[in-house]
Amino acid sequence: MSKKIIIIFIKLLVGVLSFWLIYHRLHQIPNFKEECLRLFNSAQTLYILGLVLLMMPINWGIESFKWQLITKSTEHISFKTAIKSVFSGICLGNLAPGRAMEFLAKIYFFKPQNKPTVTVLHFINGMFQMLITVTMGIIAVALKANENKQHTTVVYLMIFGGILLIMGFCLAILNVGFIQKKLTFLKWFNTLKEGNVVSFSKTLLASLISLSIIRYVVFTTQFYLIYSAFTPAVSVTQTFIGIAAYFMLTSIIPMISVIEPAIRAAIALFVFNNVADNSVTIVLSSTFLWLINVIVPSFLGYLIILRQKIDIKSFSLKQSNDD
Repeated sequence: MSKKIIIIFIKLLVGVLSFWLIYHRLHQIPNFKEECLRLFNSAQTLYILGLVLLMMPINWGIESFKWQLITKSTEHISFKTAIKSVFSGICLGNLAPGRAMEFLAKIYFFKPQNKPTVTVLHFINGMFQMLITVTMGIIAVALKANENKQHTTVVYLMIFGGILLIMGFCLAILNVGFIQKKLTFLKWFNTLKEGNVVSFSKTLLASLISLSIIRYVVFTTQFYLIYSAFTPAVSVTQTFIGIAAYFMLTSIIPMISVIEPAIRAAIALFVFNNVADNSVTIVLSSTFLWLINVIVPSFLGYLIILRQKIDIKSFSLKQSNDD
């Protein structure tokens, strides 16, 4: 009975903390309710937000398929299980800065002996998306700097730093087996055997990069649709340049959960400073994208976590029998 009480308490604690953080983040936005009511008087705005919401499963469906592909050589899981793993990770990731706890939920859907390898694959999988995001961001910064003739030291440092990041991601992706071996000094990874060393075939590399590009197109289109709904008659080219810079900065700057919307809003205001004058719509655009792409799947992830059976001794989640 005591174990069941502890399990229920853990699940409730995750839920309470997650939704408290959501409320706290939204509460930071000035006149959030008033601006929402004003903007939602437009039928077109509601239609576009509905379309963006429908794109959310595509966004995370692609990510789930990537997760299924990258872990296939270690342990084959169904697409349904991959979705459960990804959505649970999104939910738990809200509870720590930089989404540091995300991998804990994701690896629980794998066998105990495979969890160390899957942990490494979680971070490598993120690098594929970061590779595309940073590359597009650097191009956007270069285009914006050239257009505004802002050839400053800060711009050059951003481009140079971005190139170093890209090189780092490429080296990590191509040498994941070497990384695994170097991690064996840690207790969590010392069970890794030579047979568990991961390497990516050219076909798999091409598939993961292609899927990352497609997913990038999906969530940048989501941002553009929301932004254009709130700010009519925007320049398509300038907006996409701003969006690319926005996603690069939000990806490389560590997010502190409690003030994440404030950080995202500040970044949005910075990159869109020459695109539009309405700062409120810029803040709302980044906030609604966060609500649709993070909070909605977080809620679904919490429902998935509630259905799992938690083994306190092994501190792992057992999958339901409905896969």
